Amino acid sequence: MLSFETWDVFTRTPFSGNPLAIVHDAGDLTVAQMQTIAREFNLSETIFVLPPRDPAHTARVRIFFPTAEIPFAGHPTIGCAICLSGLAEPGPDAEKTLVLEEEAGLVPVRITRRGDRVQAEFAAPVTPHAAPGRADPALCATALGVGTLGSQGHASPAIWQGGPAFLYIPLPDLETLAAARPIEPHWSRLMDEAGVDSAWCYVKTPGGYRARMFSPTAGIPEDPATGSASAIFAAELHARGLLSDGANPIRIEQGVEMGRPSQILVAPEIVKGALQSVRVAGAAVKISTGRIAQPPA
Repeated sequence: MLSFETWDVFTRTPFSGNPLAIVHDAGDLTVAQMQTIAREFNLSETIFVLPPRDPAHTARVRIFFPTAEIPFAGHPTIGCAICLSGLAEPGPDAEKTLVLEEEAGLVPVRITRRGDRVQAEFAAPVTPHAAPGRADPALCATALGVGTLGSQGHASPAIWQGGPAFLYIPLPDLETLAAARPIEPHWSRLMDEAGVDSAWCYVKTPGGYRARMFSPTAGIPEDPATGSASAIFAAELHARGLLSDGANPIRIEQGVEMGRPSQILVAPEIVKGALQSVRVAGAAVKISTGRIAQPPA
């Protein structure tokens, strides 16, 4: 039997945020066994903790959708780092940096504890940039069942990547965002034309942005919090001229319409007009522990 924990990530409130399964001591598992376990949990992502290749690092980790392995994701990185840090319980102020060996590369994660408030922060391993593909605005509207696109400072859909790639679709208001949902066969046609399997829909709000992420073809009808998409969103903001030199802290809400509100903090760093890096931060809270059978090899 393998030990596991579940955590809610990008939240400080149990039973909100994005749930994550963390499977420990997974060094003897095959890829097929990991995929079977991820499908059994059926969460947006499951992360497996293996011994590091380099003993100077904290752990090697592998991240799976219910349908496939992915090289990097934000909420598994945040949740797993807080879990492994030993700082999740209230205590004296402390700070620690862990290094996770992810398939996308090394990801240093800084965990800070201030009383009962614990937060993890990392720099996205790939600087966001434009991705190939196209997205017709009319098809986007039809595929989401909405009448119009566009948000303050954002006029049309775009595709950006930073490891994974997402279609970014601006919507005019919170009512339109709440009404959006994938509609077939238009959705599959949109994903084929854009060359992605996920769309991140967003609205400008007084406090930052509110978003929803749909990825039914990857086994995720809707994701309560998507750290990687939030980090890559910095490229869209930069392209629209909405970032200035220096750090640009941005607060993103996601999962509200699902009843699992999440808070994602991103901080794009602009140096001499160029997007230099993006930092992502968030909290996590432990929900359960248990043991799961090891699938047949």
